[in-house]
Amino acid sequence: MNEVTLFRNKNAVVPAHLTAGVDDLTRSLMGSSGGNKRISIRGSVFRMIVDGQEVAKNEDRSMDVVIVNASEHTSRSYFAGTYQEGQNAGPDCWSSDGKTPDPRSENPQATRCDQCPMNIAGSGQGTSRACRFSRRLAVVMGNNIENSDVYQLVLPAQSIFGKGGGNKMPLQQYVSFLAGHKLSIRSVITEMRFDTSSATPKLTFRAVDALSEEQYKHAVEKGDSPEAINAITYNPSGPSTSKGTAPIAQRAAPAPAPAAPVVREKKAAAPAAPQDLASVIDEWGDDD
Repeated sequence: MNEVTLFRNKNAVVPAHLTAGVDDLTRSLMGSSGGNKRISIRGSVFRMIVDGQEVAKNEDRSMDVVIVNASEHTSRSYFAGTYQEGQNAGPDCWSSDGKTPDPRSENPQATRCDQCPMNIAGSGQGTSRACRFSRRLAVVMGNNIENSDVYQLVLPAQSIFGKGGGNKMPLQQYVSFLAGHKLSIRSVITEMRFDTSSATPKLTFRAVDALSEEQYKHAVEKGDSPEAINAITYNPSGPSTSKGTAPIAQRAAPAPAPAAPVVREKKAAAPAAPQDLASVIDEWGDDD
């Protein structure tokens, strides 16, 4: 990856009075995609994705973060075709609340998710379901909460549900464990660790340390920021081709099961110690 410097004058430094943050003018010029940061767990590797492009990766098996916000519900998504690497097509049918298809779905499969043929074991590959669960998190780096960017982390079903052993718990079990100790999820630094016994990317969670009063204040502020709200909002793009499907209320019966349900990998979280995007890239290095 080519080195990119902030100023043409390599000896220039940013004075303290200019480091208060990005203003509204700058945000407006960035456009809707500016600052879109997320962490992917494709291939059981933490990958930094910015505006759809992988810019760095961290092959450490674990990462410390603070989970500052999360989507209210576990969402669902169904893809009718076979996924191809690099394809930027949205799901044919999706649900942000996990109960009913979103009205914007171009090819809804049923009126209710619990009655959908794509929600039946075996509708996907092997015994899996063709319609996949996921949960969106907004996280910041655990080593520098105040200065960290907010990253989106999308968890697949096996990182959410089930029961782990010892300190290696899926998300729901981990959150219940913290609640049993009267702790909220954003009051602690959380270790995310890849389960090396899983054939597909799977994260487990454990608590590392409690936040100080000052750290907790910053975690709350980060969780309420526009970046965090955007990170936990499920608003996929439409399918790659328009199917001209009738609205769900007009459909007499669910669509038939496709021949090859999609298999998509979910996205996930960031580097071991960065504060912002520049720090992330320096810390992780390129893909070589």
